[in-house]
Amino acid sequence: MLEIDIEFRKGILFVRLEGILNSETVNKLNREVLDTIKINGIKYIVFNFENLYYIDMAGINAIMKHYNLVNAYHGKGLICGICNNIVKNRIKQSNVLDYLSETSNELSALRTINI
Repeated sequence: MLEIDIEFRKGILFVRLEGILNSETVNKLNREVLDTIKINGIKYIVFNFENLYYIDMAGINAIMKHYNLVNAYHGKGLICGICNNIVKNRIKQSNVLDYLSETSNELSALRTINI
């Protein structure tokens, strides 16, 4: 099960994920976020993983897909709030952090983007 809370504030799309992001739930994320990015030409996205308990390669690939879209608009993507060790290890094993910056929380993400 995946719960998604989306907020657009100060030119930044905040995507707060709760639960499990895997091959069974990734379509929900794509449906709710990809069109929002495309329709509004969003350049900055922050994924908040504070309440994410599990992520697999399908979830990681979805995060990269969203990053690539904002990057096409000359934007930036960040991940914040990685608390769960399983999620932390999966993120470290992937190459996600080669592309998206990591911050401790949304306030730090705002400062990092600095728009």
